[in-house]
Formats: sequence, structure tokens, C-alpha cells
Amino acid sequence: MSSSDFDIAVIGAGAAGLCAAAELATAGCSVVLLEARDRFGGRIYTHSGSGAPYPIELGAEFVHGVAPVTKQLLRAAGVVMVDATGTRFTRRDGQLSDAHDDFREVERLLQEAASMPQDESVAQYLKRRGGAFERETIEMVRMMVEGFDAADPQDASVKAIAEEWSGGSIEGQERPLGGYAALITHLVRQLDSSRVRVMLSTCVEAVDWGGSGVQLTGRHASGPIALRAHRAVVTVPVSLLKEQLVGGGRIRFDPPLQAKKDALQGLALGHVIKVVLQFRRAFWEELHHGRLRDAGFMHAPAASFPTLWTLLSLRLPLLTAWIGGPQAQRLSSLGGDEVSRQALHSVAQFLDVSEASVLDELVAVHTYDWSADPWSRGAYCYLMVNGQKAPALLAQPLRDRLYFAGDATNSDPTGTVEAALASGREAARAVLRSMRSASAR
Repeated sequence: MSSSDFDIAVIGAGAAGLCAAAELATAGCSVVLLEARDRFGGRIYTHSGSGAPYPIELGAEFVHGVAPVTKQLLRAAGVVMVDATGTRFTRRDGQLSDAHDDFREVERLLQEAASMPQDESVAQYLKRRGGAFERETIEMVRMMVEGFDAADPQDASVKAIAEEWSGGSIEGQERPLGGYAALITHLVRQLDSSRVRVMLSTCVEAVDWGGSGVQLTGRHASGPIALRAHRAVVTVPVSLLKEQLVGGGRIRFDPPLQAKKDALQGLALGHVIKVVLQFRRAFWEELHHGRLRDAGFMHAPAASFPTLWTLLSLRLPLLTAWIGGPQAQRLSSLGGDEVSRQALHSVAQFLDVSEASVLDELVAVHTYDWSADPWSRGAYCYLMVNGQKAPALLAQPLRDRLYFAGDATNSDPTGTVEAALASGREAARAVLRSMRSASAR
């Protein structure tokens, strides 16, 4: 059993944890960074060395909207941003069409939702307002809520969805050239080894914060661990924190996190399965008289995987099949082979070609089911009905002992790399303000 003392323990080495640890170490704190996985990054997971012509993003891939913290760090890492929009297409009732008009109608349908005095679920809102719109528009909203936000329309806040989409997060998207791996590498390099002890493959099982400091116990690959710190920054996904509400969970907090009950009930982690299909060539660019040559996103609401996207503007032979929300949770139970088969079927269905012709071009399939990942149990955080205050409530520290960071603690925009990075930086700065205040007394 190992035992050590640190100023700060940071639980989780995803974007938020890395950002917090780097900020704290730069300020002169001794930090222990604990991560259950054998890698850095959390829900950022860039897979290289697979024989693919480009790194495979199995987790976060896009930069949404302005994202000042993300872009500043990417610049520092020497990473160039590339446009990731292209033309959007929809296939419905066998017909291929430009999706631009569909999105204008979606915006019109949600126009009043952001300013409503009372919140309600997306499903309730569509039932109440949907009669004035075409069935296709209602269908598109549901698909985007489940796909873009990985949310369940039955409990997702329509006010939060409307506010998010009105900010241009759907239309204005970029991706880091070469993937997010360079950003993670850059953050890891900021961890001064003289101040930061990194412990990968280390499961924190108990956090006792009832005394003068924080006691952490758990298990490393080499055996049990016991650590002490004056404060802890908790960056694990909200799904793992919500396990506390039913008296279980992978991490036991003592005292329990009852003060976070209201915040956690306003948040959820949506389900996602991502399948990246590697082909010999970008054969879809030749189909339909070249109409799909500049396709970015392709939507087929009736398909098992209703959203596909290319790596435009790079024009590489990779297609991503994406499913989120309750449909992803149901598909998850069918197993990996069936998930891959349905992804290929969805590609054939959208392109209006035979599955045999798609298989003939196929080189490899790269799949990740985030709902099955034991250290995330989902992918993107979203706000439930009346959950607008939940991120700020979750971010509030407890007794100057526990601080919280992660995409769920940042409301603008919740569920993105930007939210995670910004929250990690803010949690670290809150810790440093508290330490300065304590030393001044």
C-alpha cells in the first residue's frame, strides 16, 4: 500500500482533469492525478496506428462555436483547425435532398422555446406545438436532439436545446487537423513531473472528505493505494456521480454528496455509439452524378444510424456512422457485430446502393460504444427539464474540500470539450483563490 500527501488530488485525467492539474502545478502546488483508464483523455480518444490514412476519433471530434479555451490550447499545441461543415443532405422517402431548408424549419419550430416562462421536455413541446409543422420537421428535431445532443427527448430541456442551437453550434463546426490527440499531448506536457504525480490504471474507490483534508483509497494495477490531499478536484462524468443518488457507485463519498442531489437530478449523460468506417476510396463522391462530392453531414431519419458524416474538407475515405440517445442504448444491447452490420446497412441505405457494394469498398471498422464504457457510461452531458441551474450548482465546492469540474459543470456550452477545459481551468483557479485566502488569514 502506498501513502503520500499532496496539496491537491485530481480525480480523472480527461480534458478537465488535465487542464486543472496543469494550472495547479504551474501555480506551485503538489498534485496527484488519478485516472482509472490506462490512457489520458477520457472521452477524447484518438486512435492511431490502425493502418487508417488519418487518426480515428472514437470520442470527441468537433469544435463547436467560438470555443475560446479550446482554440487557444490548440494554437499553443500547434494544431490547425479545418472546416467540418460541407453540404448537408437528407434522405427521406427514397429521395435525396439538401437539408438546408429542413434546418430553417427546425429553427422556426424551436423559436419560441428559448423564451418560454416554463420549461418542458422536447417531447412535450413537440406534442404541443408540432401540429403547425410538417411531420418531417418534427422528425428532424427528434433526430437532432438524439443525435447532436445524445439526449432523450422525453426528459431533455427544450429551453436548453433551443438556446444551444440558436447559438450556431450546429452549423458552425470545425475539427482539429490530425484529431484531438495533440491537445491532450500538449496538456500532458504541461504536467511538471517535479510537482505532479500521474497514476494511470488507478481506480479511486472511496473519497473521505469529512475531516481536515481528503483521504483517497483505491486500487492500482500493482495493488491498493491510500493518498491524502488538502483538497480534491473531482472531474469524473456526471453519470458516475449520479450513482451516489441510489446508494451505490464506483466511487464512495463519505460524507455522501447529498448537497449535489438537486444539481445531479438536472443533468444526464447521453448514450452514443460511434462507428468509423474505413474504405479503399471515397466512393460516395462519385455517386448520384457527383452530388455528394461536397457532402459533410448526411441524415437518414429512418436508418438505424440516422447520421453519417465525412471528413470534409480533407476528402479521406472515412465515413462516421453515429447514433445517440435512447436508440443508441437499445442498439448497444445487440453486440458489436450487429452494431457494425447496422452501420454498414445505414450507409447503403443513405447512398441508395447495395450492401455488397459497400462491403466491397470496406477496409476496416472502428467502433466505440460509450454507454458500455465503465468509466463514462455515456458520452455527452445534457440538461434535463428545469436543469438550467444544475451546472452552476454542481460546480460549487463543498466545504473547501471538494471541487468539481467536467463538461457537466459548465453551462455554456454543456457537453463539449470546451466546457470540460473551461471548467477544469475555473476549478483550479477557485482552488488557488481559496488557498491564497486561507494563507492570508
